[in-house]
Amino acid sequence: MTPERLQQEIEKYKERCQALEQDQLELGMAKEAAEQKRQGVQREAEHLRGKLEKDKSLSRELEPSYQELCLAKAERDKLLQEKQKLEKELEERRVAWEEQAKAPPCLPDREMLFKGHVTEAEDVNALVVAPRIQRALPGGSALLTFEEPEVAQRILEMKQHEVKLDESAGCEGRVRVQAEPVELLLPSALEIELKLSDRCILLSSLPCLDLSEEQLLDKLELFFSKKKNGGGEVEQRELLSDSGHVVLTFVQDGVAEQLMKKGRIQVPIGKQTYELKVTPYMSGQITDLQVRPSVCAKTVLLSGIPDILEEEAMRDALEIHFQKPSRGGGEVDALGYVPVGGQALAVFEEDTD
Repeated sequence: MTPERLQQEIEKYKERCQALEQDQLELGMAKEAAEQKRQGVQREAEHLRGKLEKDKSLSRELEPSYQELCLAKAERDKLLQEKQKLEKELEERRVAWEEQAKAPPCLPDREMLFKGHVTEAEDVNALVVAPRIQRALPGGSALLTFEEPEVAQRILEMKQHEVKLDESAGCEGRVRVQAEPVELLLPSALEIELKLSDRCILLSSLPCLDLSEEQLLDKLELFFSKKKNGGGEVEQRELLSDSGHVVLTFVQDGVAEQLMKKGRIQVPIGKQTYELKVTPYMSGQITDLQVRPSVCAKTVLLSGIPDILEEEAMRDALEIHFQKPSRGGGEVDALGYVPVGGQALAVFEEDTD
């Protein structure tokens, strides 16, 4: 074989060797890629198996919770039905009470007297409260009310006063008294919570009879406790001293409502029968009361009055002294005197003059 031919053969085998090496490299890379893919598939399979086991465990845990959920739903539906039933009953009662409140017969009889005072149209629904303040008056003191507030102011400015005693009263000389302002706490804001009772009735138009309070209440209870008269068992009875009306409270619901629908009812008391008015009973409770200090413009308090004269004589001496303009006084409208050792209750009302 010639050298040229040999050289060609060598080159040929070199190329084949390089091709085999390249094939071996590609096979190695393909094998590595296949191994990585196998490992990825294996990891994915393990992940799916873990997830499947977790889902099975969660399903076993949720199985009793589903039963509890069904029971809770059934309980909720039951409570919802009871709520709707109570709301319906409440609405029926509200409508019934509104109809009774709108009916003209449902107002108790009370005599009204118009004294000539008128108000603006926007004030017709306002509640006007007239204060009536009570204050203890100790012994050895007096309350003087003048017709003019200027007189009371002069007496307060002088503070100390020497009152001359009448010789005819058996005591001669002078006594020194001190004038002080009368301070009171007046209501400035009042809030009342009203409640309409569904087991109480208010009886008005009661006649003036020669009966004691217990006798009158016994006769009314006896009449209204009978079912043939539309009544029922009476739990409590009360005579309102300020109005003369009677409040009856029944044991059972519905009795008061049936009686109020009648409006008026004939009730035998003694040998005669009287027509009484039956209306709803509304109770009130003060929930908020705000007061403000106030000084009486026409009234002064005299203190330090000694016990040296009879009550009437001391009253006359005080009134004579404080009516004299020379002593700073003026026309006395009212005088209340309490001797030493005594005690009285003074009542203050709004001055409408």
